[in-house]
Amino acid sequence: MDVHPKKIAFVYDPVFPFIKGGAEKRFFEIGKRLSQEGYDVHLYGMKSWKGPKIIKHAGMTLHGICKNYPLYTKTGRRSIYQAVMFGIASFRLWREPFDVIDCCGFPYFSLFPARIITWVRRKKLYSTWHEVWGKEYWKKYLGPLGIFGYFIERLAVLLPDEIISVSNGTAEAIRHKLGRKKNITVIPNGLDVERIKNVKAASESSDIIYVGRLLTHKNVDILVRATGLLAKEHPEISFVIVGDGPERKNLEKLAEDLQIKKNVSFLGRVEKDQDVHAHMHASKVMVLPSTREGFGIVVLEGNACGLPVVTIDHKNNAAKDLIVNNENGALCGLDEKELADTIEQVLSSRKERGFYAKYGEKYDWGIFVKNILKNYLI
Repeated sequence: MDVHPKKIAFVYDPVFPFIKGGAEKRFFEIGKRLSQEGYDVHLYGMKSWKGPKIIKHAGMTLHGICKNYPLYTKTGRRSIYQAVMFGIASFRLWREPFDVIDCCGFPYFSLFPARIITWVRRKKLYSTWHEVWGKEYWKKYLGPLGIFGYFIERLAVLLPDEIISVSNGTAEAIRHKLGRKKNITVIPNGLDVERIKNVKAASESSDIIYVGRLLTHKNVDILVRATGLLAKEHPEISFVIVGDGPERKNLEKLAEDLQIKKNVSFLGRVEKDQDVHAHMHASKVMVLPSTREGFGIVVLEGNACGLPVVTIDHKNNAAKDLIVNNENGALCGLDEKELADTIEQVLSSRKERGFYAKYGEKYDWGIFVKNILKNYLI
């Protein structure tokens, strides 16, 4: 008897590899492995590819249920209009039969149609949560209007039957900031460890590397300023930025104003994962100066490539939980001088690359996919 479900549906607006980030990569990597196990996996998101709305990719079926709206406004804020439009488009799942539906928690609006559809079909609604904003952050983000964002977040967290949190920190925030106490399972993000380890280093080496979107809360400007401080004592120090986003022009101008344009290389968006990992293999230390991460998979990727990782010791940065201080990396405050000193310390005390790689090996996707299936009860 075939015990495989007819269909597993993942719902999230950005679709990897056309739009790159940790949340979209998680659904892609899990879905790819589930399809290899014989499951019929479908990803529902914005149509961010050319050609027909429905395509086959990596053994899965990708559905473009709405056009590719920009994720961010010109000021770098997450677009509410985009989130609402994708939420409305998610009602199209009504005509799609499925056995399991897992809808990403953020940006909330798609959870509402998913809840209605699963109620009618008498199915459980699963939801993967990567981060929690909470009242304090919403007020900081939107001012007085932040109370409406917080209200939507509090309401959205009540909708799923089961929540899958990507980290203990996010699970605790769901309990304490949003008030949901039950049916929360922690299943971390993972890596394709062997593939990452076997990537050859890029031809151009660097001392420092940052990988990620260029957004305000990533605080790459602090890292650029820290590089400026380091350049005073080490004129040849090199810093590579892999990624793009609304803050790029500001960061390029900052590097020019600090007269470290020759030290800082902006590579922009790098399409292939193996090319991203090649740049990691060619560097000496990875820095993630973000103060808001639901997990921080790039930390594990850095470790798997043999890099120590420096990140910020901040309550909203779950990536800090992946760091054993002064072992696979280091923690510091969000201050350019402290960050510069920490980077210099890590660079001067680096161990063999294999020492750091063993920390990434604990997070192979194969382990977590089995846990996902158990959580789906299939």
